[in-house]
Amino acid sequence: MRIEKYQLEYKDKWDKFLEKSKIDTFLLKRDYIEYHSDRFEDCSLIIFDENNNIIALLPANKVNNILYTHQGLTYGGIIVDFNSKTQNCIEYFNLINSFLLKEGIEKVIYKKPPYIYSNLPNDEDEYCLFRLGASNISCGISSTIKLDTNYKFNKSRKSCVSKAKRFNLDLEENQDFSAFWRILEENLKLTHNAKPVHNLEEIEYLKSKFPQNIRLFSAYEEKNCVAGVIVYENKRIVHIQYISANERGKEISALDFIFDKLIKEIYKNKEYFDFGVSTEDGGRYLNEGLIFQKEGFGGRGVCYKVYEYEIKRSIIIE
Repeated sequence: MRIEKYQLEYKDKWDKFLEKSKIDTFLLKRDYIEYHSDRFEDCSLIIFDENNNIIALLPANKVNNILYTHQGLTYGGIIVDFNSKTQNCIEYFNLINSFLLKEGIEKVIYKKPPYIYSNLPNDEDEYCLFRLGASNISCGISSTIKLDTNYKFNKSRKSCVSKAKRFNLDLEENQDFSAFWRILEENLKLTHNAKPVHNLEEIEYLKSKFPQNIRLFSAYEEKNCVAGVIVYENKRIVHIQYISANERGKEISALDFIFDKLIKEIYKNKEYFDFGVSTEDGGRYLNEGLIFQKEGFGGRGVCYKVYEYEIKRSIIIE
């Protein structure tokens, strides 16, 4: 068993391994990781077995003497295949930590993927983090619907959906992101004095790389776009990346109209519908209005956790 830093020559092998791993997400494919490579010093790692086959991946970047898994991604962590067990994961952490120690890395910030993104139980890494004395430094709370359960919309959401339907809105999958992006940028500037994580050029680039995974659904009133939702679609999971409505869209509850269609019709056969976190400052601030809306559709809590541990010989698992 050996470990190497990721090189471009391993791109196809990385992506193919990801597709047969325990994790269900396109965010950890190399084209997604590298769309903002100018902002991050990549330090992704690959573990090979004695037959030169990949057995584990670690998407990561580094800043000085700190390794992150990965600053440009919502989550990262060790990616393993279906056959990986607890003892294997311990060996992977031992190998990674020994390698990082030689590279002068003193600390690891580890973004664990939420359990809903795993095709199988996949908490071996959390056990290893416990053995390494890792601290939980961030915990965002997301709202997720398990679509094969008897979830229910609350009275408020039902009322808004009924209201929206009176305006004869049309839902279209839109390939032109520019109209929605104007709504999104204006909303974020007015309400939070902020900008989207991606700019329009970046989201259009990512759409070109992942046309089946990144989808925009827009609500139209008489051919005018009044609201939109950008969906990140995986095999089992739908994640809501961006939502926004203009003033008219807010008046007529256009977002409720979109979510009703997405949840009950378009994505009814998926396993999870994840609205994303409603927290800021590492989970220390809860946006109660936002989470009330998401829970109103039937979403319930899923944690996005971040851990931190120091690289020392004394804490590498024996």
